[in-house]
Amino acid sequence: MSVDSVMSRLNPLVAGVLRSPVHFLLSPGLALLTVTGRHSGERYAIPVGYQRDGDVVIVMVSEARKKQWWRNFYEPAPVGIRLRGRDHRGKAELVPPGSDEFAAHATATLDRLPGMARVFHVDYDRSSGLRTDQLDFLGEEIAVVRIALEP
Repeated sequence: MSVDSVMSRLNPLVAGVLRSPVHFLLSPGLALLTVTGRHSGERYAIPVGYQRDGDVVIVMVSEARKKQWWRNFYEPAPVGIRLRGRDHRGKAELVPPGSDEFAAHATATLDRLPGMARVFHVDYDRSSGLRTDQLDFLGEEIAVVRIALEP
């Protein structure tokens, strides 16, 4: 059984915990993102890892080729996000691979969470940073979604 299939099966359980009074068990590292499909119009609640800086939330999507939800944000679109037990609204947008912003978020994530190098399938060295070939690889393997929270 693949990691993705295990995570897909766990998503409803994780979403339930994030909606519950015991959200604090998971909410320091996980948020519940509510996405409306661009074509289907269906709403999906997806647990995601996140990093927050003020009114901006960054979601790094590993193995992005296997996932669909982030594709809704090629153009900015509204989202709901539950952070630490509170519901927020925001506008989500895909950060273009190859951009300076993409590189900055990838580097910041790997500096903060070195174990993500394994998840992203890169051999990351903090002292030298991400090489161009690694950034190119990450541009094909991950997606970065920036969410600007509404006041």
